[in-house]
Amino acid sequence: MALGVAGALAVTAGVGLTVQAAPKTAPAKTAACAGDNGGITLPPGFCATVFADNVGNVRHLAVAADGTVYGNLWNGSSYFPRDKPPADGFLVAMQDTDRDGKADKVTHFGQTPAEGSKGGTGIGLYKGFVYAEMNDKIVRYPLAGSVVPADKPEVVVSGMPLGGDHPMHPFAINAKGQLFIDMGTATNSCQPKNRVAGIPGNQPCDELPTRGGTWLYSADKLDQKFSPAERYATGIRNGMGLAFDASGRLFATQHGRDQLLQNWGKLYPDAKTTTELPSEELMLEAKGGDYGWPFCYYDNFQKKLVLAPEYGGDGGKEVGLCATKTPPVAAFPAHWAPNSLQIYTAKAFPTAYQGGAFIAFHGSWNRAPAAQNGFNVVFQPLKGGKASGDYLVFADGFAGPNKASGKAVFRPSGLAVGPDGALYISDDVKGRIWRVTYQGPAGAPAAAAPAPTYAEPTAAAPVTALPVPPGGTAEQVAKGMALFQGGSCGACHGTDATGGQVGPPLNTGSPLWTDGSLASITDLITKGVPAPKQYRSPMPPMGGAQLSPDDLAAVSAYVWAVGHKPK
Repeated sequence: MALGVAGALAVTAGVGLTVQAAPKTAPAKTAACAGDNGGITLPPGFCATVFADNVGNVRHLAVAADGTVYGNLWNGSSYFPRDKPPADGFLVAMQDTDRDGKADKVTHFGQTPAEGSKGGTGIGLYKGFVYAEMNDKIVRYPLAGSVVPADKPEVVVSGMPLGGDHPMHPFAINAKGQLFIDMGTATNSCQPKNRVAGIPGNQPCDELPTRGGTWLYSADKLDQKFSPAERYATGIRNGMGLAFDASGRLFATQHGRDQLLQNWGKLYPDAKTTTELPSEELMLEAKGGDYGWPFCYYDNFQKKLVLAPEYGGDGGKEVGLCATKTPPVAAFPAHWAPNSLQIYTAKAFPTAYQGGAFIAFHGSWNRAPAAQNGFNVVFQPLKGGKASGDYLVFADGFAGPNKASGKAVFRPSGLAVGPDGALYISDDVKGRIWRVTYQGPAGAPAAAAPAPTYAEPTAAAPVTALPVPPGGTAEQVAKGMALFQGGSCGACHGTDATGGQVGPPLNTGSPLWTDGSLASITDLITKGVPAPKQYRSPMPPMGGAQLSPDDLAAVSAYVWAVGHKPK
């Protein structure tokens, strides 16, 4: 058979492991910088161009040896309730046929919404197949010498757990054909009532047999069934990024747990410090390893794992069984959300970057009352499987002037390296793909990207412009706005109540769960929303916050005012 694309493919990971085979066509020319690097900032010597745009909510990426970039889209799920899913398939192939560094042929393929697909996150290439996560399965499409598969997919693994807070299944495939799959947790901290203040965790944690870790299968075998028996490592809350270094070691990123301040405020009286707990983590995985969730979280102030409050923790002093768990290789600021990991094994970037880790941080929602942050790509130096220096922000400016989950212009989600060493970065808000190349001196040290600059923001409308509910006061509405914007309410619904990926807009005048009256709003906030109609995560009672009766009345008044504001 002719080699074509299928014969040229090398092993890649579901999160974008570097392609190792030589390209069968000449590498793309290094395009001149566009001036604004496609809206982001980079260290000196680096240049970004927009490789593709508006291709859908792209999560992870993989690059073939001929330079074709493949992506998986996830906008058929409740994570993107306001976006229209693609009618022609949740997978996308992006080709640069004229070798100018930009995709001129973009083709969607794979299962469609009409066929019951809701898209996925993980994608990879191995032995002439495109592997992809679809619903509860890992499937593969034979390329058979083509760029876009024409045949139906084959099922590699089925029956993986769905639902809850983290239904994604990112994966990575190594050169031996071992298929490592992350099974994210259904809850924040294994409470019987998810994200509810003051509720102890389940003992034992009933999720751990089937979630909260990494599972190991074979990429060469079809019709494998998910079961607890294939668990490779445990105690990982949401390991979105998986990648191998040049020695074959498996690294993973972890999204740290949320709501220490909101749910356990009495144990964490310093709100400023608590917004930086717990750290996001980069872990070196080993067979049988236990990384602590839900019993432990990593405190970067103390540089150690400590006991979670749901399991007897006292606010950070007690270590308990966490002394037996494996700490991370490196730690990062809280709630930045590490969505993808790429160990850079190519040679196009300076030596200082070779062997280190690039991590795409999707951005925070749970740092209130501090400002939200992340929305960037960082570089973490590594040597011998350990951190060899402090992390640097490598690419910034994705979010634009408003770093909030519902307002960010772009949110980094996927990373991959092409056959010429270029770094690809995906965004899952507007579907932009950046291609980052290097044009500076080979011996340059690793450096941070300059901070983006923006014009002064337009002043917000005064609270006096909001209506006042019957029996309420303008002062009450103002207090409610401050509580809303500075707490978990604004983090989920947007600080201006216009909605985000976690919660719906509240300013439309068409409420989902109430009749619009002040009494019904107060009742809803008090009871919470255990099963959202459109969004992926429940709203716990009081929004997961510790609201006094006066606070509850004020927040209810503000929500009423936002919903009744004249258009």
